[in-house]
Amino acid sequence: MTLPTELEAVPRDACVTILLNSAPKRARADTVTFARLIGAKLASGELLHLGLARDLLGALTARHFPGAVEIEAFPERIADAQHQGFVDELRKLLLRHERPPVANALDAWCLATIIATACLRPDHLWRDLGLTGRDDVTEILTRHYPRLVARNVDNLRWKRFLAQQLALAKGRAPEPAPGCPGCEDFGLCFPKT
Repeated sequence: MTLPTELEAVPRDACVTILLNSAPKRARADTVTFARLIGAKLASGELLHLGLARDLLGALTARHFPGAVEIEAFPERIADAQHQGFVDELRKLLLRHERPPVANALDAWCLATIIATACLRPDHLWRDLGLTGRDDVTEILTRHYPRLVARNVDNLRWKRFLAQQLALAKGRAPEPAPGCPGCEDFGLCFPKT
């Protein structure tokens, strides 16, 4: 079975199903998570928005979805990001909070990269990840970064919270994630004073 190319119009759920059908019989929770994240970007033709270079995306899909890998469907390389420093710093913060033990370093690195890269997009984090709601993000973050999630005592939106935690870890005043200003609710999260 092969993955659809970015040029084909395939619904998100169909892409997720194709990936899951190519997974081992007993798919782990992380396999389902990656099927949802990758499937959403396959369906929208936005694999570059995962933030993963072709070799990493190929290794990730080969690990979780053997038999579905058609490397030609993946981007050759990721585009240079104006906010690559933000992505790198947020990935490091997430990895420092990864629940022990890290089951697989590739999975941990890829998931942190995907989440950090999604913070560059101009919408709510759940939409930028291609998920169906905030609860999906909460479940992923709680499974992988429970100590970090426990700090969100004010129930901030996840993108805002992650950017805030990164700024605080760097000794800076909290500021929006690079994608926040494009969000429809930017004024609610960051009201003018």
